[in-house]
Amino acid sequence: MRLAGPLRIVALIIIMGLTWILVTILLGGPGVGLPRIQQFFTSPENSVTAEPRARKYKCGLPQPCPEEHLSFRIVSGAANVIGPKICLEDKMLMSSVKDNVGRGLNIALVNGVSGELLEARAFDMWAGDVNDLLKFIRPLHEGTLVFVASYDDPATKMNEETRKLFSELGSRNAKDLAFRDSWVFVGAKGVQNKSPFEQ
Repeated sequence: MRLAGPLRIVALIIIMGLTWILVTILLGGPGVGLPRIQQFFTSPENSVTAEPRARKYKCGLPQPCPEEHLSFRIVSGAANVIGPKICLEDKMLMSSVKDNVGRGLNIALVNGVSGELLEARAFDMWAGDVNDLLKFIRPLHEGTLVFVASYDDPATKMNEETRKLFSELGSRNAKDLAFRDSWVFVGAKGVQNKSPFEQ
């Protein structure tokens, strides 16, 4: 019976300690309570350090572009649900948010020297008129950059002349585009070789 007194005191201390921990967790801010207690029981070798966040560059690229180069990112549309995006030098040229994209081919013309947007239009290649596209890309001047992102269907209305014009701009794949293909391309009027920026 002599142990009853000390056991009551130990039980009272444990209950008070648990109550303190519970109140600290419920009312304390971040870094207070359980995480603090866990620090006492973990060794420094096992502690988890936060990974540094990946740095994002212009247009959300994972690495910077070299000096004297334009940073760009082109994403084609996903089926007929998610619209395409064309970003140049951290400025969104075409996107669903800007409400300037549409089914078919989305094309942005850019001055190759200054990087200034000249014009951006969408051409419906399912139900639209291919002549509108031809009138848009035939009169391009030397050094004009052409950014193209498909959305839904880029090829149904595409004729031989259209495919030839895109090939002259540096495309390898324009001649083989088919119904509902996904296509992104950067070319230029007056290029000698095929563009490396095409998928």
